[in-house]
Amino acid sequence: MIPQDRHVPQRLFLVRHGQTRWNLEHRLQGQLDSPLTDDGIRQAKSVAERLDGHGITTVCSSPLGRALRTAVIIADRIGAELVEVPELAEVHHGDMAGLTWDDVDRRFPSARADRAANRYGWAFPGGESYAQARARARRALSACGWASGGVPVLVTHEMLGRMLRADLRRLDPAAALSLRHPHDVVFEIDRGVERML
Repeated sequence: MIPQDRHVPQRLFLVRHGQTRWNLEHRLQGQLDSPLTDDGIRQAKSVAERLDGHGITTVCSSPLGRALRTAVIIADRIGAELVEVPELAEVHHGDMAGLTWDDVDRRFPSARADRAANRYGWAFPGGESYAQARARARRALSACGWASGGVPVLVTHEMLGRMLRADLRRLDPAAALSLRHPHDVVFEIDRGVERML
């Protein structure tokens, strides 16, 4: 059992950045970036509308451009302070960042099989694993607790978001890896109980 950090918020909202050009191209983004599409901007505005009126005073964001652009749209709409939290950045895809899976198959022929054998512990070449990212997610939750005077919104990424949700809900690795987070969905997590807003 992981000890509970008293600075981790008991209640928070979790948002994934809006759709990007590389999402449409099925490229691995990791800690590289591509701009939000027009749909991605609409998604961020829709999320901001749903969060308005919830008394949120702090938006904690990944420093990566796609998340930060989404967070600015949200913070501006709800009148919240924006705080960049480096630990909210996406899982580091290392040498595979910017590639499609077809590119990966050509350059790293055994990668898919290696990853399938141990998806949680497997690290992207030159990057990190889910297991490593989960420790970083824990630090991000604590940082957001320190930065916020109330219930924060965390704007992050799908893979790192899985680890945040897993930690808050105390899920095992298999359950964590099964989680999905579409671009326009807001999760409210309150004392380990999750619901869509």
